[in-house]
Amino acid sequence: MALPPHIMALSKVQRLYDACDVVFSSPPVAPTLGDITWLQNILDGVEAADVGIDDGEKPTSSSSSSDDDLLLPAPAFTRITYVHIHQCDDFSIGVFCFPAGATLPLHDHPEMVVLSKLLYGSVRVRSYDWVAAPPDNSPSPPRRRKRGLARVVAADVVRRAPCPASVLFPRSGGNLHAFTAVTPCAILDVLTPPYSEDHGRPSTYFTDVPVPSLPGFAVLEETDLPEGFTVAGAPYLGPQLTVDTEDDDDDNYDSYDDELVV
Repeated sequence: MALPPHIMALSKVQRLYDACDVVFSSPPVAPTLGDITWLQNILDGVEAADVGIDDGEKPTSSSSSSDDDLLLPAPAFTRITYVHIHQCDDFSIGVFCFPAGATLPLHDHPEMVVLSKLLYGSVRVRSYDWVAAPPDNSPSPPRRRKRGLARVVAADVVRRAPCPASVLFPRSGGNLHAFTAVTPCAILDVLTPPYSEDHGRPSTYFTDVPVPSLPGFAVLEETDLPEGFTVAGAPYLGPQLTVDTEDDDDDNYDSYDDELVV
């Protein structure tokens, strides 16, 4: 989908927000393959500096509206840190920043579509999809899985920037995944709809045990987060967003650990 000149003049993160607002606006409608491809193409053009982060790998692009001294420096992320950009009822945008060796445990994305772009560095990905359960003819919503058989989608696959944006769906693409940073790295995420305890979309963590008799499969079981695991919060220093105030619920955003690392 081609963008008109006045859209091309916007910051990359504004273009991403505007596209998400069009594709994921209420009432919720399943995005088409064309919608997903359009968003992936926009994500593919986003670099770390466009969201206010200095990856230290190359000079800041002159197209970025952030000054070098206002960027978050990648070496400052000494533990997993979330840079919150935007959240509303329909979608959220944010960046997970990792120091080398840090792991985000295996977790799910219930009834969600997730688009991700590795902004810099290398990350090891382990991901699964649930094996389909027998049809449920009851009119009630599907129950959240706590334990079951899952198919391996990615078995410790290493992704290195630059690489194309990826997408996962509620029942395909690796809806349950874990990340381990091979080098310092950052991942820009778009989630629709966002996590919400109130709406039955909590973030649930799992252990995985391979099944020797079924290569390519594992048994997943709900578990608690590792003791002491936290995600820090850092301010968004990228270009200011112009948002639809009617749909914006950033004021109600439940942030990660308020401790800043910079």
